[in-house]
Amino acid sequence: MRADAARRREAIVREARRLFAAQGGGVALEAVAEAAGVGIATLYRNFESRHALADEVALAILADIGRAADEALATVADSPDDTWAAFVNRLVDLDLGALSAALAEYVTAAVRQTQTQTLERVEELLDTAKDAGLVRGDLQALELIVGIGLLTRPQPAAVSAATPELVPRLVSILLAGMRPR
Repeated sequence: MRADAARRREAIVREARRLFAAQGGGVALEAVAEAAGVGIATLYRNFESRHALADEVALAILADIGRAADEALATVADSPDDTWAAFVNRLVDLDLGALSAALAEYVTAAVRQTQTQTLERVEELLDTAKDAGLVRGDLQALELIVGIGLLTRPQPAAVSAATPELVPRLVSILLAGMRPR
């Protein structure tokens, strides 16, 4: 693939991810193309369907989770508390709540396989965090990801306005609640 074509494809995925998080999986593909600075024909040359685009977005999210786990694994021995908190906050920054809701109906075998591999990497980090006494022994990787997804789901405007620091507060509660007793 030519460099300019690769950049256009990356822009489509980046903007689809942003728009799926903001507006849900039903966002108009024309809006994705416009946000990426390409025509709808270019979008369809790269992704033959909404499902194909959603797959690519899901794979990009899973890659980000995997990278976060790998980077945390590389530093957790030196600074377990800081690394664990940074990892959880990095997952929060991925907008898992908005994206998981938007992409839930588009899960394919390729995405499931990548999800399994990614969860294994997160599980490895969890095992290290458990050994360091940072998290309860019964916490599983999928529970962690789903939990973060639930607390980062978009809230109604009235809730967001009334509690602007809701997500950081919930993250601190989650971190405290994951600690062993």
